[in-house]
Amino acid sequence: MNLTMKVLIGMGLGVVIGLLFNLTGLNTPESFVNVYLVDGLFFIVGKMFVNALKMLVVPLVFFSLICGVCGIGNLNTLGRVGIKSFALYMMTTAIAIAAAIGIAASAGIGKGIDRASDAIFSASEAPALSEVIINIIPSNPIDAMANGAMLPVIFFSILVGISMLMVGHKARSFIEGAEIANEIMMKMVTIVMAVAPYAVFALIARAVADLGLDLLGQLAGYVAVLAGALMLHLFVTLMAVLKVFSGLSPTMFMRKMRNAQVFAFSTSSSNATIPVTLRTVTARMGADNSVASFTVPFGATINMDGTAIMQGVATVFIANVYGVEIGTTGYLTVILMSVLASIGTAGVPGVGLIMLSMVFAQVGLPVEGIGLILGVDRLMDMIRTAVNVSGDAAVTAIVAKSEGKLDLEVYKDSQAGVLDDSDIHVDEQVEEELAEVVRRTQESRVGGAERDRV
Repeated sequence: MNLTMKVLIGMGLGVVIGLLFNLTGLNTPESFVNVYLVDGLFFIVGKMFVNALKMLVVPLVFFSLICGVCGIGNLNTLGRVGIKSFALYMMTTAIAIAAAIGIAASAGIGKGIDRASDAIFSASEAPALSEVIINIIPSNPIDAMANGAMLPVIFFSILVGISMLMVGHKARSFIEGAEIANEIMMKMVTIVMAVAPYAVFALIARAVADLGLDLLGQLAGYVAVLAGALMLHLFVTLMAVLKVFSGLSPTMFMRKMRNAQVFAFSTSSSNATIPVTLRTVTARMGADNSVASFTVPFGATINMDGTAIMQGVATVFIANVYGVEIGTTGYLTVILMSVLASIGTAGVPGVGLIMLSMVFAQVGLPVEGIGLILGVDRLMDMIRTAVNVSGDAAVTAIVAKSEGKLDLEVYKDSQAGVLDDSDIHVDEQVEEELAEVVRRTQESRVGGAERDRV
């Protein structure tokens, strides 16, 4: 059984166990199940797994981008990759929110809903666009890496790669070291992914046990329209864009994206899923690292198709609940604001709700209305993260194909890059050889120290 099937089974069991705990009342506060399983074992296992993925993000992006810049051929190509990916990300985001508004407005969701809600929402202040642009250049790259700020890390990594090219032959050993480090990081991704079925089970079981079905029933119209708009964008819009701009098979793309989508759904974090997405587009789809190392982390930061869809649906929903007429001009403002906000709030925690509060303020909707949808936002966040990650991979495939840096044989091979148990096997001969290297190094060091004493 391959990893994808194991992860899907873990996800299915997580849903079943989570619903069982919720519907039978076993997950009541202070109960044994709640304290020791849901908020105990499941929380610990899930959090450790997400931390393990986040642990890999910065070093993987750093070394991968250095190798990508050095291996891309020339800096003009790097510029083209950046422009193409940015244009595609902005285009798909604009299409996503326009379609979401159209679907939600046609469905008329929110009319007749009681606006009372116990949830309290306090909008965080989004940074100014000028501040985001300024902070792309890190005053302290180590601090940017420690905080997982992707845009500064991307900028610094590209600058290091360009500087290595300018140094020339002297930097050859450094480049070779970066290639080895990148390969090591990808192997670490493989190790972490090996425990994914158990972690996905824990993450999904906890989320479903806490969420239950009550809130879904109360907000059935909102949930159904939002989920439908997300699925429409994933299966129709993104696949149409992929086919039109690259000619690649959407069916093969979706088959190879299942792992990354499940990871994104479980973690609700595009950044945490970067290692898995990067491995998927390179090992499974055949995209060259020189392209993928830039487009994937860049997309995880500014590509927010799923979030944009949520904003469109939520805007119509809250407007109907409060009886506010937005009008065509207002909806055009929402579309423009969402596209700009996806850049201006890049990398900010809780970015979806911050963007939504900005949109509400712009079109005159009460920000406290967000409290009505907070209860189901966790589930919706899981779905829209899977859509975001799929958009990152689709744009990567398109850009790589346009630059002649996509291995079509790998893309067409359904078994290419599939993980199995041999991927985390340590060869005994290799163990002995490396141990011998360490022994020789230690003996050399001891011998040198003795000569120094003499």
